[in-house]
Amino acid sequence: MEERSDNMNYLKQYVQNHPDNRMAWYLLGKQYMLEGKEAKANYCFLQSGSIYEAYERKQHPMAQPPEQMIQAWNRKRRIRLMLYRSIGIAVLLLLFLMALPVKAPSNLPGEDNMEAALSGGQDQQEEKEQVKVVFVKPAVIRPMGNSLELLLEEGTKPPRYGLSVMLEQRGSWRYWTGDTRILLSTRKQGAGEAYQVQMHDAAVCECTPSDATEAFEKWNSWSQTQEERWTLSSAITHYRELYDKWPTAIEDMVRPYPNNVIAGETAGMRKLFPDLLKSLKALAEGSGPDSSSEKGQMNQAGKGAMSNGGADHLPRAPLSIVVDADAYRLAVVSGDVVVRSYPVGLGGDKTPSGSFYISEKVKNPNGKDNGEFGSRGMTLSNTLYAIHGTNEPDSIGKDESLGCIRMRKEDVEELYDLVPLGTKVNIKSGVLPDEPQPADKRFRLQPTQDETNPAVVYRWLS
Repeated sequence: MEERSDNMNYLKQYVQNHPDNRMAWYLLGKQYMLEGKEAKANYCFLQSGSIYEAYERKQHPMAQPPEQMIQAWNRKRRIRLMLYRSIGIAVLLLLFLMALPVKAPSNLPGEDNMEAALSGGQDQQEEKEQVKVVFVKPAVIRPMGNSLELLLEEGTKPPRYGLSVMLEQRGSWRYWTGDTRILLSTRKQGAGEAYQVQMHDAAVCECTPSDATEAFEKWNSWSQTQEERWTLSSAITHYRELYDKWPTAIEDMVRPYPNNVIAGETAGMRKLFPDLLKSLKALAEGSGPDSSSEKGQMNQAGKGAMSNGGADHLPRAPLSIVVDADAYRLAVVSGDVVVRSYPVGLGGDKTPSGSFYISEKVKNPNGKDNGEFGSRGMTLSNTLYAIHGTNEPDSIGKDESLGCIRMRKEDVEELYDLVPLGTKVNIKSGVLPDEPQPADKRFRLQPTQDETNPAVVYRWLS
């Protein structure tokens, strides 16, 4: 057993350093099969490509064209539904024979209702998500197959609409506001088990792509909700760290200064709060699905990407801030995803490097929105350093402060809404690309509380 573990660790390290070595992927897949981890083995076999086919003398089933995968998936699903029906009929017959009082349904269940009744609350929860999005890295070998496997994965109820998305990648970072590509979309056809698959990216499918207008509309709506989810989940996480308890309502976090964990709310965030709180509690207690791996992602802010190199969901790390002193750039990140990126002004050697956190958030420091600190200020770890606005916009991109981080008015106001109290801040050098990534739409919260602090005269090292 110890030897098998050593082999596994060696192969994992090897494929990380040599991701193009298909034989290594194949051998790692065989090791996963020995451990009974079929899903991980399948991913490795897909990466091995022709090596798998040469040694196994067959094509991997997940490497089929997307249409064939849909047909095979539908066949398995129909068989499963027939089994569910048979079980349901047998149970009803048994109840009748035992003369137990049974409440008659108001109408006969269709396929969807029967499956939901027999599979419990999970499908009902999935039904709330009308759009499901999976993400593919540019280097993945078979993006279509990996995407479809996640969008139509067995054991869950596929959404009415699914999207496979590839974010623009620069070095080790993926850009949320960059050149986003939609590879394919899936749509459920009526009440049956048929799904329409449309390819939208000619470079991936080697085909004439379908019109992607609707797909991008779905993506734009979903991505705005995801930004609200990022801010809200980060706020819940930091609220628990700050007060050693969970918030019971969104109002617990939207409070007057100095307890203004977040600067306001949206109608979407209010709807998200109950389910998001429940999910984060389950994750913290280790009772949620894949809680151990997800908890690892939560603790890897800025360090890595998805749990594997293919199609997957977004990192679950709370939002954090990375300041690159060489590039004069501040980025809001979750895992390896750059959510926002802004140009900043610094103080050269006077700007400290290291790890901090936002210990205070204040609007209109020193009683005005056009003073030396601008309209927003965020203190770093109870020091005299802060991220704030400026009345000298020409200093952005230069070393003219006494150590603080200066931002343009519209940028610092968006940042203030986006990141909650307690957000981690890392000041480094040479870690971010130097080009700005403006968003099409600014992130804004609806303020409801007084976040000013007229009792203090701020003397940050601006």
